[in-house]
Amino acid sequence: MRFFSLYCDHRTDVYDKSILPLLHRMLNLEKLDLTLVVQREKEFIDGDTLKKNIITHMPRLNEFTFNICSIIDHYNQINLPLNEDMRQTFGDFHDNEIISCVDHFEERKYSQCHIYSYPYKLKLYKNITNNFPGGLFEYVNEVSLYDERPFGHQFFLRIAQSFPFMEELTISNSKAQNDKQFIKSENHNQTLPIIEYPNLTTLRFFESHDDYVELFLSHTKVSLPNIVRLAVNYQSLERVTYNFTRNTTRINCAKFVSLYLYGEHEVDERVKDYFPHVYID
Repeated sequence: MRFFSLYCDHRTDVYDKSILPLLHRMLNLEKLDLTLVVQREKEFIDGDTLKKNIITHMPRLNEFTFNICSIIDHYNQINLPLNEDMRQTFGDFHDNEIISCVDHFEERKYSQCHIYSYPYKLKLYKNITNNFPGGLFEYVNEVSLYDERPFGHQFFLRIAQSFPFMEELTISNSKAQNDKQFIKSENHNQTLPIIEYPNLTTLRFFESHDDYVELFLSHTKVSLPNIVRLAVNYQSLERVTYNFTRNTTRINCAKFVSLYLYGEHEVDERVKDYFPHVYID
């Protein structure tokens, strides 16, 4: 076998026991592509471990691309590596640009390290945090955002610039937006540019603070196309729209063609009037 590609976007804990032994049998491999989410006990997968556990076992390998997210729990961890530590392990990788991003989540007691070859060729980019290094991702059409730290206006602007063809966006962040007071103090966002998502067709909020729902529903902050599907907590939507009477959020809400509401709710005529293009039974 000369070419091999392995793609799995579900978390696995058999990387060391099953995946590496499989790769070690491929002595004639010339091209390898790995996309994995790996649960490990003690250490991240970095440049040093890739060289030691994969590259040295494949003498004919001349093209190695990867997109690997490794996850470790904080239990029994003493020294958690930083992003700079991770970058230094890829000093000998000259054929491709390697991007690394390390995040430590204290509330959920785990850390993750995302390493990938750039340019990025996948259509999905999951769990982007505030540490997102940026770049241009022309192939990606589905993005999810997650962090235990607040997202600011500039962060969403960077996401729009990095993913110009993004069609699906999922936001999970329970922390209040960190620059909301600044936006209010500057005459309703006059100093900050309106964020444009021209290709967005699906927008989901899961366990998200009201600030992010408000950001995307306010036409003075975010510009949306005319065909968008929305998934959102009903109580959050009710608060952000001032019980479906707020004019600032009315324009963007009129652009939605599909509405999925979760949480306890009872749909009445106010909701139907506020989303005129959505069929609500």
